[in-house]
Amino acid sequence: MHDLWIIGLRTIFLYVFLLVILRIMGKREVGELGVIDIVVFIIMAEVAAMIVESPDKPIFEGVLPILLLLVIQYISSMISLKSKKFRDLVDGDPTLIIKHGEIQEDEMRKQRYNLDDLFQQLRENQVGSIHNVTFAYLEPSGNLSVFTKDGDLPIVGLVLDGDIQPEHLELIGKTEDWLLQELHAKNITDLSKIFYCSYEQGEIRVQLKHD
Repeated sequence: MHDLWIIGLRTIFLYVFLLVILRIMGKREVGELGVIDIVVFIIMAEVAAMIVESPDKPIFEGVLPILLLLVIQYISSMISLKSKKFRDLVDGDPTLIIKHGEIQEDEMRKQRYNLDDLFQQLRENQVGSIHNVTFAYLEPSGNLSVFTKDGDLPIVGLVLDGDIQPEHLELIGKTEDWLLQELHAKNITDLSKIFYCSYEQGEIRVQLKHD
């Protein structure tokens, strides 16, 4: 009977404790969780289960690993905020699945993404014809972002956190020399000062980093 009381009290404590931890980790939809987030949540769930199922062990033995996981997740989030290379390594980059009405078969194979999945997500986006699709990206979250001939084109990041994105330049049929000339025309010569430079509605838009 005594153990039942301990299990009940620990369950209530862990429920409140994990709610606080998850609030600290930030608000994100389940479909938008990164790989690190998922790993952290799985380990937290295992640790919480161990605490509840072992009433004879000090609760601190379970709380400490959860706090360490919070620190790991916080540090990784800060690194992701500063480094696109780290973001790409952990979460991956969007994959171009359809380009100007043509399905990119090789990219689908790389992502182990089949035609049934593609057609389902096109239907969910109310798209009736592949040939009406200008670009469709498979996002790291697994969602499909679709841009049709009737709508706006996607925002293409040419410079992110000071790093040129050659694959995006190739996508719009431009070169790095063209980009540098466009930036020079805006009196921008130091790429490291660029927070982002995007290609929108036929022209580049630039936002510099705050000092």
